Amino acid sequence: MTVTTTAPTAPPTTLDAERTALLRALAGARAALTATVRDLTDAQAGERPTVSALCLGGVLKHVAAGEEAWLRFVVDGPAVMTFTLPDGVTWAEFLAGTARELPRWAIERERTFQMLPEDTLPAILDRYARVAARTEEIVAGLADLSAAHPVPDVPWHEPGTVLSVRAVLMHVIAETRQHAGHAEILRETLDRRTTT
Repeated sequence: MTVTTTAPTAPPTTLDAERTALLRALAGARAALTATVRDLTDAQAGERPTVSALCLGGVLKHVAAGEEAWLRFVVDGPAVMTFTLPDGVTWAEFLAGTARELPRWAIERERTFQMLPEDTLPAILDRYARVAARTEEIVAGLADLSAAHPVPDVPWHEPGTVLSVRAVLMHVIAETRQHAGHAEILRETLDRRTTT
């Protein structure tokens, strides 16, 4: 596949085998995920058919938001992933679920798992398609998949962790596949249909 770019760096004018393979794997994971909502209504996409709080529309929103955040990290570094806690709240309290106040980023993250009243399945799928297109544009335009940034200093990252673009893409692929599995269970529980 040939992709032309106008990025200011010196990216390749065609996708190399590694980029092609990574983007193909991510596209396959996305396709598996989006297949789980085929022929559903907005109401069905918002149902929570298991003991989990997950719904299909929310899983799609969450995966799109995660991919978008990680690709912003690839482009702009760790400053775009801020995990500030409210004054007086410790990480131990936050992780234990006993914090007296939740940070805005945590509230927003939880909203990505929900079908809100204003959400529609077509709009969620359209946003995910735009995120996917932007990911492909970014990956095609980067000069080096080995370019790396340190991750934010938070308890769920090992101290001193640095991730390359390659590692970020592999993480996004793994997350998308994992959530596609969750979505498959939700869909089968919802109406006994499977996508495989």
